Amino acid sequence: MDSTVVMINLLGSVALLLFGLAQVKDGASRALGAKLRTGLATGTKGSLRSFLSGFLATLALQSSTATALMTSSFVERDLIKPRMAQMVLLGANVGTAVTAWIVATGIEWLSPALFFVGIVLYRSSSSARQGAGTALIGIALMLLSLHLLSGATEPLRHSPALTSFIGLLDNAWLVAMIFAALVSFLSSSSLAAVVLILSISSTGMLSGGLVVALVLGANLGGAVPPVIASLSGSSAARRLTLGNLVVRGVGCLLALPAAQMLADGLSTLPLPASKLPVDVHLAFNLALAALAWPLSRSLARLMTRLVPEPSQADDHPKYLDLEELSTPVVALTSAAREVLGVGDLIERMLLRVSDAFEQNNDGRLREIPILEAQVDRLQQEIKVYLSKLGRTGLSEEEGRRSIVIIDYAINLEHIGDIVEKGLLPEVRKKIAQGLKFSDDGFDELKQLFQLTIDNLRVSQTILITRDINLAKQLMERKIEVRRMEKHSSERHLERLRDGRADSLQTSSLHLDILRDLKRINAHIVSVAHPIMDEQGLLGESRLRAVNV
Repeated sequence: MDSTVVMINLLGSVALLLFGLAQVKDGASRALGAKLRTGLATGTKGSLRSFLSGFLATLALQSSTATALMTSSFVERDLIKPRMAQMVLLGANVGTAVTAWIVATGIEWLSPALFFVGIVLYRSSSSARQGAGTALIGIALMLLSLHLLSGATEPLRHSPALTSFIGLLDNAWLVAMIFAALVSFLSSSSLAAVVLILSISSTGMLSGGLVVALVLGANLGGAVPPVIASLSGSSAARRLTLGNLVVRGVGCLLALPAAQMLADGLSTLPLPASKLPVDVHLAFNLALAALAWPLSRSLARLMTRLVPEPSQADDHPKYLDLEELSTPVVALTSAAREVLGVGDLIERMLLRVSDAFEQNNDGRLREIPILEAQVDRLQQEIKVYLSKLGRTGLSEEEGRRSIVIIDYAINLEHIGDIVEKGLLPEVRKKIAQGLKFSDDGFDELKQLFQLTIDNLRVSQTILITRDINLAKQLMERKIEVRRMEKHSSERHLERLRDGRADSLQTSSLHLDILRDLKRINAHIVSVAHPIMDEQGLLGESRLRAVNV
């Protein structure tokens, strides 16, 4: 009976830890929203920035798996280069290790205070504050689970069965590593596995070499869930997650024979012996990052050979199934998924133009006509599909949803036309003629490009979630775009009056790009109009009332 109580307490403590981790991830996602995704997507211009982006994202989400899946989605859409993505995951691995090290520093006493602050924030009306409150509650639960784990593992000191089992593992480090990898995989968290190892290690039952073997296994098992989750994704996403698994696997195999030596080396440092698992976890991931960093380019090439592209690219609709037309709810969901893919194509087009504008690289523009042709074809397929759905008889709500999806697809197609027929020749002219904008003008256009891409990402979320707060934010950003366009035009005219040669050369180009980006944002913001209208928040006219 005593052993049953111990197991219930142990499993309950682990479950609480996993629940706390999930709360932190959900809360951070809600609090940071698109900023987290945007920061991760744009913070990969160099190796160090990519590493830091993965490190910071994992500290915020408390999950290297979440960071890996987010990064793989960016690689799939060609927002991050494969080599930079591998650097992001190296940073994510270190981020998880640092989290474990911080959690194990004996700050459980903060748990009640974090609960209090978290509840206060969660009860506020702001979605961002509610997310921050959820994250703080999750951290408090994690700290509380550590306290409970410590109590749950205390009776294990006197367990003959556990002593025998640990003795067997101590004589078979490879088996110990595989066992810890299985625990880490089943919990989908290397952090949870390391914390469990920390709790058992505090009983003094584990030798230094066995601790290292178990921590290596936790690292290995934590790399498996992203691989499984990306199996149905693109080749680029599968290369990324498989590459991370290869890096961790090779690192574990190299470190395992020297497990006792590594433990002895760490014991010579002025570190508490009770924290050996988290110290090993951090030291291993730092060493792994240092060794894999210079090999990231070779690793990306190797993964390309191991996971080649499909022989034929399929640019046909992926989700429009005619058999689903008999079930309008399912058909509308499929149409929404398809139109999100069109939005991803538009995002790639905008990123190509933005990169070409900043880097004077004409090669970035070659794919735009191909992408625009795909956009035209897919939006036409979506319209035909939804027109067939309309013949089956839709409820009032389903009819409104169908119109929203069609309108969004049409607006995306208009954006594609503006990019291909407006921005593309404008940026090509800049590159071909070697035109140089003034520093201020260049920064103004670069900021507007980035804001436009951010707004598109928000609009994609709004289409699916129909979140009223996000819709309000997007409407407010439309005003910000208008102000930025007006301010940049006025500053440009001032530079012309001052006789600036660079402004004189790029005058029409500057104003044309401003105009096109403003038009694109108008199409993007349109996704918020139906939501605002349903809530009675959208006026029919922007004209102010004038007393006659």
